[in-house]
Amino acid sequence: MTTRKKPNPTLTTLTVVVLTVVAWWIFLGRDAVQDVDAATGNVTGPYEAPQVIACVLVLIALVVVGTLAAPAWVAVLAVAVPFTAAWTIQAQATDDSGLWAVGALLVLVGTLAGGAVVAVLTRLVERRRAARSTTAP
Repeated sequence: MTTRKKPNPTLTTLTVVVLTVVAWWIFLGRDAVQDVDAATGNVTGPYEAPQVIACVLVLIALVVVGTLAAPAWVAVLAVAVPFTAAWTIQAQATDDSGLWAVGALLVLVGTLAGGAVVAVLTRLVERRRAARSTTAP
């Protein structure tokens, strides 16, 4: 039986950090336009559900890849911190109300919590696969 060489944790973590910022930019960073309903005057946006869903799916994949190569807590931080930083820089620059700080805290807590769940599930699946491969004839 051949064993796969584990990827370099540092290189993988740095790659996850960069790809996290790229994902933010592709899906959310370029969209700062809010929509105003002409009839009601309600303001929505700037994000639409499909772009947020796509971004979340990419972040999930990045946490999985990071967790397989590095300690889970490192993978979670490698996604949550740069994503929050990128979001915060844009939000602060475009928000006059000061609510960007609340949003930043919510983004950080959400990405940490979501990343932790993904990392735990990834480790569980990884352990089950390892257990199966050691007990297989």
